[in-house]
Amino acid sequence: MITAFFTGFFLGFSLILAIGAQNAFVLRQGLLNQHIFYTALYCALSDAILICLGVTSISFFLNNFILQYENLLFGISAIWLTVYGINRLKASIKSDSAIKVESLKPKDLLSTLIILTGLTFANPHVYLDTVVLIGSISQQFTGNLKIAFTIGASIASFVFFFGLAYGAKLIKPIMQNSFSWRILDVLIALIMFTIAIRLAIEGNWI
Repeated sequence: MITAFFTGFFLGFSLILAIGAQNAFVLRQGLLNQHIFYTALYCALSDAILICLGVTSISFFLNNFILQYENLLFGISAIWLTVYGINRLKASIKSDSAIKVESLKPKDLLSTLIILTGLTFANPHVYLDTVVLIGSISQQFTGNLKIAFTIGASIASFVFFFGLAYGAKLIKPIMQNSFSWRILDVLIALIMFTIAIRLAIEGNWI
């Protein structure tokens, strides 16, 4: 059972380790100290729900849906990420020279969750990783071993997102000037554009 748990844990952790659109947003929320707990909880719960769906064999149906409409899904996701990247570039240009983390006006929780919803569920790779891939690999386990695998993969999401959100405070002193924020916003924008281009290519949009 321990082997099944850690198989799920390390698999889940490795799939979300790369800095993507969702992770970049979580990092930024941590630096801004805005709705950190709810941001991390939303992302972790979303992953856990999708993982459970995959493990309970719904992955077969969603896999067919994704394969049938993958070009459209990739295209919509590419557009979403491009718009978000443009917004981050605008933010980097408009940053004031005297900006401080504590003085930034926080967004309300609803707006934050709406953005997270788009970054999370508009990404086809989220379903491919959590539902299809993890769901498929879980089929090698049965009974309590499958439960342990599922728990391990789900806990990995909680460890990663809470670690990323609260760990961002460690670099908070570096982010006390506008130049650092400009760099972060530009880097986030580049990440968004890179992922958007890759999705557009995979969806045969370009």
